[in-house]
Amino acid sequence: MKEIKPPRSRAFAPGHITGFFKVHENEDIRYRGSTGCGVVLNGGIETEVVLDNSIDKVQVWLDGVKVKGKTIQSTIEMLTDEVLRIECRADIPVGYGFGASGAGSIGTALALNDVLSLNLCSRKLIEVAHSAEVKNQSGLGDVIAQSHGGVVIRNMPGTAGICNIDQIPSADLKVFCVTMGKIYTEDVLKDADLIGMINSEGKKAFDSLLKESTISNFMRQSEIFSRETGLLDTKAQDVIEAVRDAGGMASQAMLGNTVFAIAESAESEQAIVGAMMDYGDVLVYRINHCVPRLL
Repeated sequence: MKEIKPPRSRAFAPGHITGFFKVHENEDIRYRGSTGCGVVLNGGIETEVVLDNSIDKVQVWLDGVKVKGKTIQSTIEMLTDEVLRIECRADIPVGYGFGASGAGSIGTALALNDVLSLNLCSRKLIEVAHSAEVKNQSGLGDVIAQSHGGVVIRNMPGTAGICNIDQIPSADLKVFCVTMGKIYTEDVLKDADLIGMINSEGKKAFDSLLKESTISNFMRQSEIFSRETGLLDTKAQDVIEAVRDAGGMASQAMLGNTVFAIAESAESEQAIVGAMMDYGDVLVYRINHCVPRLL
C-alpha cells in the first residue's frame, strides 16, 4: 500500500548582512525595529512546513538537528494552533550575522500560509515574521530587508506598510565572507550603554550614506560603525585590514563575528579571496535582488 505523505509546503527566504543600524523602540511591536543598511544574499534558508498528525507539539529541525527555534515557534503561534513539523535547510551560517532567524521566520510564514490555506497576503506574513523576530530579540530589521532584496536602506523602522525603504542600485556583485565566532543579538540588545553607542554611531553612518549612496560608501560607513561602537572583534579587524591592503573593502556583519567584503569588479575578486583565505574558509554569495518565495 502506497504511503500517504502528510500535507507540506516549502519556501525560500534569503540571508541578509547588516552593515550598520540604529535601534528604535516602541510599545507597538509593529513599529519597533531598526534603521540602517545591509545587503541581501542569494543564499538563505529553505523551510518546509509539514502538517504532521504523528506529533503532539510543534517541532523545529535545522539541517537534521532538532532545535528550539524560538522565533519560528512565535511565528507559528501568531498564525495557527495546528501542530506542525518545521524542517529548515541552511546554506548560510546560523548565528553569525547572516539573518538566518529572519529567513526561517519568513519561510515558515509563507509555507504555513500555503499548506493551511490561510489565504493571507505577503504584507501580513512579513508583519508576523518581523513581529516574531523582534519579540525574541533575534533581529530588528532583517525581515524587512529580506522581503525586498538588493542593498537595502531602511529609512524608517517597523514592519511592512510601516517602514520606509530605499536601495543602493547594484549589480549581482559577489559577497565574500569569513566566519570567526558568534555574537548573540539578544545579549547586545539588552546592553543599554552599548545601544546608546550603536544609536549614536548608527545615525552618523546613516546620514553619511544618504549623502553618497554607493556600495563603496556603504562599506566605508559599515567599517567605521563597527570600529567606533566597539563591536569590532580583534581578529575581524585583522581580516578587514588584510582586505584593505589587497585593495578591497570589508567590514564586520552586525551582529555577528563575520567579516564580509563586496567585490565591485572582477579584478578585485581574486585579491579579496587571497586576503581572506588566511583567516578561514571563504564563503561566496551574490547580492540577491529576488524576494522570498514558495518553492
